[in-house]
Amino acid sequence: MDARTDFETRLGRASGEAGGAAVSLPAPGGLTARPGRAQVTLSWDPVDGAAGYLVHVAESADGPFEPLDHQGRDVLSVPHGPYADTTGTPGVERWYAVAAVASVDQVGPLSSPVAAASTSAEGEPVAVVVDAASDEGELDRPWRPMIGSEHLSHALSTDRTGGREIGAELRAALKAAHDELGVETVRAHGILGDDLGVYREVDGEPVYDFTGVDRVYDMVLSLGLRPIVEISFMPRDLAADPSATVFEYGAIISPPKDWDRWYDLVRAFVAHLVDRYGLDEVRDRWAFEVWNEANLEVFWSGTPEDFFRLHSVAARAVKDVDPGLRVGGPASAAAGWIDQLLTAIGDEPLDFVSTHTYGSPPLDLRPVLARHGRAGTPIWWTEWGVTPTHFNEVSESVFAAVFLLRGMRSAMGRLEALSYWVVSDHFEELGRPPALFHGGFGLRTVGELRKPRWWALAMLEALPARRLAVRSSGDGADSLVESLAALDPSTGRAAALVWNGTLDQSKAAGSAELGRRVSLRFTGLPDGDYELRHHRVDDDHSCVPAVWRRIGGGADWPTDAQWAGLRAADRLDQLHPPRRVTAAGGAVDVEFDLPNPSMSLVELVPFGN
Repeated sequence: MDARTDFETRLGRASGEAGGAAVSLPAPGGLTARPGRAQVTLSWDPVDGAAGYLVHVAESADGPFEPLDHQGRDVLSVPHGPYADTTGTPGVERWYAVAAVASVDQVGPLSSPVAAASTSAEGEPVAVVVDAASDEGELDRPWRPMIGSEHLSHALSTDRTGGREIGAELRAALKAAHDELGVETVRAHGILGDDLGVYREVDGEPVYDFTGVDRVYDMVLSLGLRPIVEISFMPRDLAADPSATVFEYGAIISPPKDWDRWYDLVRAFVAHLVDRYGLDEVRDRWAFEVWNEANLEVFWSGTPEDFFRLHSVAARAVKDVDPGLRVGGPASAAAGWIDQLLTAIGDEPLDFVSTHTYGSPPLDLRPVLARHGRAGTPIWWTEWGVTPTHFNEVSESVFAAVFLLRGMRSAMGRLEALSYWVVSDHFEELGRPPALFHGGFGLRTVGELRKPRWWALAMLEALPARRLAVRSSGDGADSLVESLAALDPSTGRAAALVWNGTLDQSKAAGSAELGRRVSLRFTGLPDGDYELRHHRVDDDHSCVPAVWRRIGGGADWPTDAQWAGLRAADRLDQLHPPRRVTAAGGAVDVEFDLPNPSMSLVELVPFGN
């Protein structure tokens, strides 16, 4: 069986039942269902101790109620309301109920159901009011701490994909993430893989060679980044079962055959990094994460108990080099095994808790940590994205870009890092890219073109420092149409980022019925003249995949002339040229149509700045 078939066959299978203490939460109260055009907005009262909520739907009040599937293919629970259901048929009544989720595998009782039907009639336009005189504190930027990448030895490859040199372009993508998006670190798999020759046994004795690692991490530092060191996968000569592998490059997913030698390898590896790069550097700017998604069979051939032992031994080895070095986990798929790891390690140190999810905003793990007496532990989502599925066309869409904005806004103020997976389509887990737009995970293509998801992060990064208060009303306000706003007090530049999207991936190609008219008002401005700039991402603006659909003719790769056309289109477009507007009584009004999906960045820059 080839690596792709094997991966897709086993993805989602648990590597074992890890157990865990049951947590009882009450059903949410106050559920309301507010109908609008082609959507129903659900809201409910929060439940103390909940990591999230699972929306259910039925055709009658008597059920059966089933989780509402927005086709994210991973975790369906969401961290909070409101929730816009766009999966129904206008005019057809459905019944909704919501359950509180203590952890991803512990779903509580359903709320009392409520009924609603979306409509086909034009709804009330969405009014967004930004108070430029307010100050809600520093704008949180959870995309900055970390981004994902293919295994980092790939960034040294001189092979070519689509006529482009792999390593040079992957390095360029990583550097652009640092320079353009403010990203500080990169996480990747496989630093202990045999392609870097870290570990082998000669005459039965371990031999270490860290020169390959040095080349990789010297490269990372040269780009202005630091690594999040994922301690994986198992070197062949140390593996209990070298035949247990994942990916085209044969990453070994086995436990070690000798636990003492696993400890010695990790300790020698970390000690080498400290010796080469300096203790202050590694302690303050690097971190260590144990393994990747061991709760999935495809990534771990051992038992849950084997993994918890692997984690504890590796963490002890890291801390034995220096107690101030940061180590965490479980780096699990679908927000799993967090309760279980915290129970298994007891009082052992854990400097951050890490996990992954796709297709939904990340859950709120603060109540989980509080239950284990670890409130305040940093929360790192070290993988997150619109889909866990390789070669999925949703990754090329504006829908995915709007999804990214929704998740980042939701994450602000409640976690420390939300790391998008991954930076570049130079990615070979299940085979190298077969075509320019092939549904790759990357924010940037082979050929270094920016996808709509890149522009989502660029728009977020363009927001000024101080967050402003925003009020919204109308059909789908704060559920379908969301917004952020911020101000630069030193220049007076105010900016509002407004987007229209749904979690429902059946609408990934867009929905005319979900388009909305937006009335955006800035209040509290100093009177005077401003330059209004309006940047837009939709199918007709800032969307290189849409350009390729129009000019590609079904080809896999562009001709030289087509490359030139795509590069000319690789820009953040303006909806209209900048224009002068006047704030009178502290207010400026801007009206525009906002298709679904799309996003607009509207800036007001005082003249003279």
